[in-house]
Amino acid sequence: MATTRRGTLLGFLLMGGVLSRLRAQLKPNSELQQAQSLFDFEELAHKRVSPAAWARVQGGSADELTLRWNHEAYEHIRLRPRALVDVSKIDTRVKLFGLDLPFPILLAPTGFQSLVYPDGDAASARGAGAAQALYVIGSSASMRVDDVAKAATGPVWFQLYVQRDRGFTKDLVQRAENAGCRAICVTVDSPTFGARNREYATQGDVPPRPLPNLQSRDYLDPTLSWKDIDWLRSFAKTPVLLKGILNPDDAEIAVKAGVSGIMVSNHGARNLDTVPATIDALPHVAEKVAGRVPLIVDGGIRRGTDVLKALALGASAVGIGRPYLYGLGVGGADGVTRVVEILRKELEMAMMLTGRTTIASIDRSVLWPKEW
Repeated sequence: MATTRRGTLLGFLLMGGVLSRLRAQLKPNSELQQAQSLFDFEELAHKRVSPAAWARVQGGSADELTLRWNHEAYEHIRLRPRALVDVSKIDTRVKLFGLDLPFPILLAPTGFQSLVYPDGDAASARGAGAAQALYVIGSSASMRVDDVAKAATGPVWFQLYVQRDRGFTKDLVQRAENAGCRAICVTVDSPTFGARNREYATQGDVPPRPLPNLQSRDYLDPTLSWKDIDWLRSFAKTPVLLKGILNPDDAEIAVKAGVSGIMVSNHGARNLDTVPATIDALPHVAEKVAGRVPLIVDGGIRRGTDVLKALALGASAVGIGRPYLYGLGVGGADGVTRVVEILRKELEMAMMLTGRTTIASIDRSVLWPKEW
């Protein structure tokens, strides 16, 4: 077939356009493989996510002291490995509320995901499923809870804000359960918002978004009390966990109130500044609970060694929030999957290097005594 200079030039231009699109598509995937840690994902996400969305993701409360402590506290816990242990087979499986999970890492609820990635909530759910991780759908998702659950390919729970309209709240719980959510995680640490200075400074740059699981944008109820937990348990068909317990005395009341589990959390350091890091609060809560209900801890986890330390101090599983948002911002569902896979692999390595072959074998003896 004869060609002309114009046709040849047009062909080069078209090919150039194709190559440009291919590069744009391949770049995130290559970055996903090049990223070796959750900190790498944080750096990559910072370049991709808008400044307003980044302030929302990264921001804490007030002077952000607790935000810093959440991870720093893990850095001060030293490990005490054992040598000459056969670690050729590592078993990370755990059972939580009737679910057999391949590893004790779940994706904690986060809001505003649509600012990080289009279709963010559904993408996170798909990414969690691909990594075989449990995903907790947030009340502040940009999509209806049943739509997120429908997109999920793995087990899901639902995080609940008990809203002022109890009828609306009851309908929401029942909708979540009917959609397949296997547990309800009630946020109990938010009678009001914290002093989120970094986030509020960019609030005018954040585009409006739907909040279909919230009746209004003023959804926090300062009247929430233990009687509302009794009310919720009276009709919930799935386990009810309390999210946001730091005080051991509250943990004791929660167990006596019949809740199924406790999530030791300081709301990602986004509410009350200068409360302790969650890993510092965990052993005190664990001592009070004494194994009567499962404990899940979130906040500050960035390494597999952090997961190991949390399990050693009494957690049944851990939750991550910001790290999977980094993955979401870099590569959508694939980025979420990659973040979980990195953390899971690091946990397996940490177990092998400390001589622990099962989750049940991880206890305080894997930690170096502070007095040494």
